[in-house]
Amino acid sequence: MKPTTGRLHVLTDVVTQQRFDHLELARRAAAGGADVVQFRDKQLHTTRALIEQAGAIMDALATHACNLIVDDRVDVALACGAGVHLGRDDLPATLARRVLGPDVIIGGTANSLAEAVTVARSGVDYLGVGPIFGTRSKANPAPEMGLETLAAIVDAVDVPVVAIGSITPERIADVMGTGAHGVAVLSAVVMDPDPGAATARCREALDAALSRRTA
Repeated sequence: MKPTTGRLHVLTDVVTQQRFDHLELARRAAAGGADVVQFRDKQLHTTRALIEQAGAIMDALATHACNLIVDDRVDVALACGAGVHLGRDDLPATLARRVLGPDVIIGGTANSLAEAVTVARSGVDYLGVGPIFGTRSKANPAPEMGLETLAAIVDAVDVPVVAIGSITPERIADVMGTGAHGVAVLSAVVMDPDPGAATARCREALDAALSRRTA
């Protein structure tokens, strides 16, 4: 059975901060209520090292209701049985699906309404859309999208939309008000002295927003 897409994604990052490694960030995020951890390593590591790290994270998440998604690397995802999130320059989703099979979560990236419509038709299970409020984690980020464009994307596609880009607990209610399926957070968690507590604040804000939406 295919894992669920998840509503609270936490991205690991060891460049933005150097206090916690990927494994520790994953553990704390899962304990705080994340239902997806995205293993994001943009540094130059060997494929073996990436597979070993992803495998260790998979083992750590096994006791939580939390899935692992590997950013960019279909080969690493295949090796450890994880999902994959594909960027704009990564393997096309149609080819990734051939490699990974029908029961693996595949996410795609969209930085505009037109791109979102195209990527949603490629066989992805969800769209990572943004940056909604800008981003500090990329050297050459796409332009800030804003809530109006996010809402237009939600209305235009038939796959779950996960919003990303400088999302904090205080902004989650507005983001979820657009009809988005969930949020992906990076700086709000990894830059906090206590990533687990930061994740819990995001979870609380997300659950409250979802409750209001279904009331």
